[in-house]
Amino acid sequence: MIKFFDLQKINSAYQTQFQQKMDLVLEKGWFILGDEVKTFELNFAHYCGTKYCAGVGNGLDALILIFKAYIQLGRLQKGDEIIVPANTYIASILAILQADLVPVLVEPNMQTYNLDPHLVASKITPKTKAILAVHLYGQLADMSKLSIIAKQHGLWLFEDAAQAHGAQNDNGKAGNLGDAAAFSFYPAKNLGAIGDAGAVTTNDEAVHEIILALRNYGSEQKYYNEFIGINSRLDEIQAAFLNVKLPHLDADNTLRMAHAKRYSTEINNQKIILPQWDYSKNHVFHLYVVRTENRQQLQNFLKEKGIETMIHYPIPPHHQKALPDWHSLSFPITEKIHREVLSIPISPLMSMEEVDTIIHVLNQY
Repeated sequence: MIKFFDLQKINSAYQTQFQQKMDLVLEKGWFILGDEVKTFELNFAHYCGTKYCAGVGNGLDALILIFKAYIQLGRLQKGDEIIVPANTYIASILAILQADLVPVLVEPNMQTYNLDPHLVASKITPKTKAILAVHLYGQLADMSKLSIIAKQHGLWLFEDAAQAHGAQNDNGKAGNLGDAAAFSFYPAKNLGAIGDAGAVTTNDEAVHEIILALRNYGSEQKYYNEFIGINSRLDEIQAAFLNVKLPHLDADNTLRMAHAKRYSTEINNQKIILPQWDYSKNHVFHLYVVRTENRQQLQNFLKEKGIETMIHYPIPPHHQKALPDWHSLSFPITEKIHREVLSIPISPLMSMEEVDTIIHVLNQY
C-alpha cells in the first residue's frame, strides 16, 4: 500500500534531534513561552519576511486572534462582514463566526480553487470590512488582484495560510502578502509539529502586541489583564520541534513540487482533471487534488491497486449541520468541487517508484 501520507516516516528522520531538543527543554525546566518559542517566532518571521510572528495554540486560534485583535484596535466591529471563499475548510468560517463577525461566502475560481477576485467586488457592501484569502491546498490566492480590490474599497486583507508554508509570488511569501496571516502547524502540514500548533505573522506592531496579550489571557504582565483574552500559546516543546524542521521546509517543498510536476505532465487521462498551476513556487502542494465525475469509483479503483487517497473535503461549509441557516444557499462551483475532488499521495519522502506507480495506475483508470 502506498500511504496517502506517512507521518511516522516523515518525523523519524528527525528523531535524534527531537530527543536532543526534548532533553534541552526538560533540562531548562521552562515549558510555557520560553526560549524555543521566542526562537521559533524570530525564525519563522524571518522565513516569511515579516517583522513579527506570534506562536499560538493552533491555526483556528490564529485566525480568531487576528479578528479579535482588529476588533480590539477598533479596526473591525462585531457584525462586520468578512468575504471568504465558499469552498474553504470550515475553520476559516468558524474563526469569523467566533469573533462575532459575519462570513460572506464567495465562489472560487474553478481552475485554482481559490477565491475568484472577479466575484469579490459584487459581494462588497457598506458592511464589508475585510477579505480573508485562503491559500487552499498550498496554492496562493491571487493576492495581487485581491490587494487592489481591498485598497480600492478600504478593506483589510488577511491570509489563511494554514496549507501554504513557503508558497511565494513576486511580492513575497505566504504570511507577508496581506495585513496579517494565520498558520497551522498541524502534524500533516508542510511544516508540521507533533501536535497542535499555530502562528500569526504581521508587519503591524500594534496587531502583534495585542495578539501576544490575547493569546495569554489578555495579559501583558502576569495577573494584570488588559483584554478579555484566551489561553492559546505555542507549546515550548512543539516550538522546539518546529525549530528542528523549519530549515528543511524549502527542500521538502521543492520535492513536493517536483512530484507535482511529474503528475501534471505525465498523468494523461480524460476522466481526470488535474490542478492548474504555472510551475512556479506559488503552489507548495500541501495537497495534490484531482477531480473526476465519479470520485467513489476512482477512489475504489486506486485502493484496489494499493494506493491510499483522501477527500478534502466531502461536504461544503454551507451544507454542514452546524450551519443550518445556510442550507438553502446555492454555490454550484463550490458544490461541484466538493463532490469531485480526490487527494492523491504527495510527500517529500515519496520514492520515484511510488510516483511512477501512481501515474501508471491513474492512466489505467
